[in-house]
Amino acid sequence: NHAQSAADTDKDLATQQHFKMIVSAALVLIAATFVDEATGFTSPFATSPIVVPSSKRGLVFMAQSSPEEQMETDDEIDRLKSLAQKLRAEAAALEAERAEELAAATEMVFRKFDTNQDGEISLEELKEGLEKSLKIELTDSRVEQIMKDFDVSGDGKLQLDEMVGLEKFRNKLEALAREEKLQALEAKKAAEEEAKEALLAEVRLNLLNDKEPTTRDKLVSVLPYLFPLMDSLQFGRFLIVENADNPFVVILALLYALYKAVPFSGFVSFLVLNVLSSNPGINRLIRFNMQQAIFLDIALFFPGLIGAAYSLLLANSGATLPPILTEVGSDIIFGSLLITIAYCSISSLLGQAPNKVPLISQAAEDRMPTIDMFDDSGSFIPRDMREDDDEKKD
Repeated sequence: NHAQSAADTDKDLATQQHFKMIVSAALVLIAATFVDEATGFTSPFATSPIVVPSSKRGLVFMAQSSPEEQMETDDEIDRLKSLAQKLRAEAAALEAERAEELAAATEMVFRKFDTNQDGEISLEELKEGLEKSLKIELTDSRVEQIMKDFDVSGDGKLQLDEMVGLEKFRNKLEALAREEKLQALEAKKAAEEEAKEALLAEVRLNLLNDKEPTTRDKLVSVLPYLFPLMDSLQFGRFLIVENADNPFVVILALLYALYKAVPFSGFVSFLVLNVLSSNPGINRLIRFNMQQAIFLDIALFFPGLIGAAYSLLLANSGATLPPILTEVGSDIIFGSLLITIAYCSISSLLGQAPNKVPLISQAAEDRMPTIDMFDDSGSFIPRDMREDDDEKKD
């Protein structure tokens, strides 16, 4: 081992000395080129003669003022070129010697790894050889990657012409280790980002109560429909008068009296439902029914408007609307609303959103806040700002 170490040291010193000689040769070539430019000499290493500018021809003339000096300059140039040629030849010889040494060392490593002497190195032989030579333990996946990188033929084995020295194997393993560390770091960073996003999603879900409704939530979700029911009693006046003794009618009359006892009860109910339906902490079923009750009450405005306009047209023409038509039309509107409210109430008591009412349910659904309406801090993002962000992403 000591002898081998001393031999390696001698080779390194010789290599350094030859490297210094090559550097000296490069400096000689630079000096020769400078002399060529100063004298206007056409160097055999140049591709074209050097043209001396007219502003420097006086200096060249002074440099050529004496034949003896010119002769000495030519001799010096020839000597420098001869020295440069010699150094190039020595450098080429050194490179060839180095290549032979590397080839011999590579072949020695190949013979050492090829334990069964079949002229090929299998995956198992490569793993065993690297572990013994480099004093490390390697995983099968890493050895497979090494084989893949150096197996030019792609047959899953290394031949002598594909073999490289131990130093290249070491460098490749170090590169793979760095790459694996980088991948592990990126995977850890991605996992942390996912955990952070999951935490933020959980926080936003807690802000937006989209959970399954409790029994209390189901009962409360029915109450918003009292708002359109009270405003629809104007269309049910004929049925109410005819069934004044009905207990259900009596209850409606009491509720209506309380409703009208509040000044601007319709407007106040609208504001309360609209504000509460925007509270994300309230269960979604309740918020949905609040919005749907608002749209049902708005829908009641159109039959009254149409009836008033039709009555005005008939009054201008001197005709009158038959009372039976007014009564039948009012009964149909009131009956339709009762059926709608009954469907919404039963569905809500069962814990299901009553989202099958034509047109109105879709309008209420569009007004419901969703998880994407909140930023990472839990703050609500207005609709126009969300639309601007979507346009920028597109």
